[in-house]
Amino acid sequence: MDPGGRLRPPVPPNRSERSTQVATQTAPPQAATPAPRVETRTRRRTPHLWAWRLAGYIFFVGSWMLLATYVFEVYILPSPTRVLSEMWEILGRGDFWENIYATLKHLFIGFTIAYVIGTAIGIAMGRSPYWDGFFHDYVMLALTTPGLVFALICVMIFGLSTWAPITAIVLTAFPHVTVNVVEGVRAIPRELQDMATSYGVDRRTQLRHIILPAVAPFLFTAVRYGFAIAWKITALTELFGGRDGVGIQIRVKFELFNMAGVLAWAFFLVTFALIMERVVLQRLERRFFRWRPKAFA
Repeated sequence: MDPGGRLRPPVPPNRSERSTQVATQTAPPQAATPAPRVETRTRRRTPHLWAWRLAGYIFFVGSWMLLATYVFEVYILPSPTRVLSEMWEILGRGDFWENIYATLKHLFIGFTIAYVIGTAIGIAMGRSPYWDGFFHDYVMLALTTPGLVFALICVMIFGLSTWAPITAIVLTAFPHVTVNVVEGVRAIPRELQDMATSYGVDRRTQLRHIILPAVAPFLFTAVRYGFAIAWKITALTELFGGRDGVGIQIRVKFELFNMAGVLAWAFFLVTFALIMERVVLQRLERRFFRWRPKAFA
């Protein structure tokens, strides 16, 4: 409208504005660019990990063959084929499963007791400074004492009985479990515990729904380290004062200076340990933490 009160005709847009509007109206909508597929690190590295693992085994066996052929005498370091032959002969005997069962019985009973004691002490030390002061020196003493000392003491106290290896396993393995559990409990956010306390959550519910889920990764780590220590101390205690088991068979072969027999029984222990690690422990851990992404397979 002009100053005189008359209506003005609409001003037509210029040529550049018209071309812009026409292009905007007639241009077809652009399709969304699909996101590029990013290959995960786990899938990309899995074949390489298996190749490196296989290469490690090949390197170990090849080095063994070279040392047994060109460096050592056959009675000092037998070849892998000689050890495999000895293992096959042991499998054909009637006392093989008897000794394996005895060692596994000592191992599982002792480690179960050590795991329960270590978990309970670790939770108590992580939640209370008083229990930490009470148990700290005992845990450090057991952690720094060599397993050989515990094995000898238990054999001298219990003699040739089942309780010698079981007690040695408990004394050697429980501090490793305790240390891992303590670190897990101390890693729990303090705000979460304070919130549960302010809302009146009882200790049992806090233990089940807050403490144990937060400490679960540390519990699995404690299982691995404690189980490895238990394997060693079981054979060591049986070697010094056992009536049956793999350790006593290693001692018999040692007294006969049968290196192939010593290595054969030792490899049976290693085989069972790898089976427990790869087939049982790793599968349990993957199933329990299947919600958590992993960088490696």
